[in-house]
Formats: sequence, C-alpha cells, structure tokens
Amino acid sequence: MRGSDLRSKLKNALIFAKKLSVSSLPGDYTSAFKGSGLEFDQLREYTPGDDIRIIDWNATAKMNKPMVKQFVQERDRTVIFAIDTSKSGAFSSTGQSRWELAQQVTMALGFVASKSKDRVGALFFSDKIEQWIPPARGNVHFGRVAKALFSKKPERGGTNLGEAFKFLVNLKLRNAILLVVSDWIDEVPRYEKFFKIASCEYDMIAVRLVDHTEQAMPAIGMLEVEDIETGERAIVDTTSGKLNSSLLGRLIEHRRLCGKLSVDHLSLSVGEPFVPPLVSFLRQRISRQV
Repeated sequence: MRGSDLRSKLKNALIFAKKLSVSSLPGDYTSAFKGSGLEFDQLREYTPGDDIRIIDWNATAKMNKPMVKQFVQERDRTVIFAIDTSKSGAFSSTGQSRWELAQQVTMALGFVASKSKDRVGALFFSDKIEQWIPPARGNVHFGRVAKALFSKKPERGGTNLGEAFKFLVNLKLRNAILLVVSDWIDEVPRYEKFFKIASCEYDMIAVRLVDHTEQAMPAIGMLEVEDIETGERAIVDTTSGKLNSSLLGRLIEHRRLCGKLSVDHLSLSVGEPFVPPLVSFLRQRISRQV
C-alpha cells in the first residue's frame, strides 16, 4: 500500500473513532470491562452507613474525627486483539469486505481502550502468526497498532485458529481481555484444545464477522465455487442445501463450544452498522455484573 493511501485510511479511521469517543461507547466499554481490583483514592470523613472495616485509625487519631479510606476501580487492564488476516477476509457480497469491518471494529475499540489508559496489543494471524505487537499504553503505541492494522491485506491462505490460541496461551498474560476477530469458519476440532486453555486464561470475546450470503447460499442450481483461502474449485448444487448445512453446522458447533466455556460471543454483519450491536453487547455484559 502506498504511503499516501495508508495515511488517508488512518486519518479517516481516526476521525470515525473520535466521533465514537463522544458517544456512549467509552462509558459502556469502561463499565463492561472493569479493572482487576481496587486502588486507594483518598481519605474522607466517615458518614453513617460506611463499612467500619475501611476506617483508617491512624488518620482518625490525627484528625480527631473518624476518617475512612476511599477506593476506586483500578483501570489496569490489558486488551489484546487477535485478528484473522486470512484470504476469506477479502470476501464481500456487499460494498464492504469482512476485512474492512474487522479494521473498523478493531480501530474503534482499540481507540477507546487506549484513551481509557488500557494497554493495547495486537496479534495478526492467518494459517500462521503474521505479526505480534506486545501490549503497551499511550497514543504513540496505539498509532503503531493502527498502522499495522491498515497496512495489512487479507492475502495469505487459510485460517489456523489453533495456532493463534497456542501462541496466546504461551504468552501467559493474566487478567487480559482477548477479542478474537474472525469469521470462525474453521473446523472446531482444529482449535478446540487451545481455545479451552485460552478461555481459562483470558476474558475472551469471540467476535464473529458474518456475511449473510455465506450462511444462506441462494438456490440458483449448479454453481462453480472457489474456496477463497485455498483456491480449490468445485461444482455444487445450491438447491440441495448441503453447502449451507455444512457452514451452519460449523457455526453452531462454535457457538455451542462458546456456551460450554462461558465465552462471550458477538456477531457483527458485514455491510451493516456495527456500533448498535456492539453497544448492546457491552450493556448485556454490564447487566450480568450487577
């Protein structure tokens, strides 16, 4: 990609992300992904109803009146985006490709996380690990993540979710949020082992990018189709429903695995606004915490 094209894409993505920063999204994000604990904020005078366990007796003696310690939620979070860069991301039955949606979602949430002073990291993977950017804080660091995100194209072959999860497990990052952005059309047995381990080590969210044409192939008779990841071609009978059943079966199996392991699942449709379902998802997480 030419430098001028990259700068233009980054500029437009940043403008969009900044617009979202004045919406409800930052507040919903902060509430949905709380910190790992409490940190001391200030001393204040005791008021009826305060827990006596938080009385600071040294300060009480010095001030000659009951004083309590006030704590706030610690915003010490690490957010990892694991982004599928395989060839299937180039598929589009609308004006938007799956990869373009992945870029928008990652940029929006990454910008909010960075502004919340969370550490942000990114893993780009296809059938192998393409690039790993270790998590860090700050605008300069997030700029590097954004540049990597918009420099890439979905050009490499297949998807190997198992390899991505194995890499993430070996990082041994504790108390990190992990958002896996993919179409999730990989076969579950290929990634189930390390998916299970990762679900125990991360607060994981499976973000599935859906192109509705792939879920419901129109019944138009015999059709030559090509696997965008492998290049293999085949003639299929679109009226038989076998192709739709195969894809649907994989996705149902994936959803079942997420439910079994208590992994949150968010589906976003290519070609449709992603902010409303994203906000709804965050608020559902918030409601479960109450």
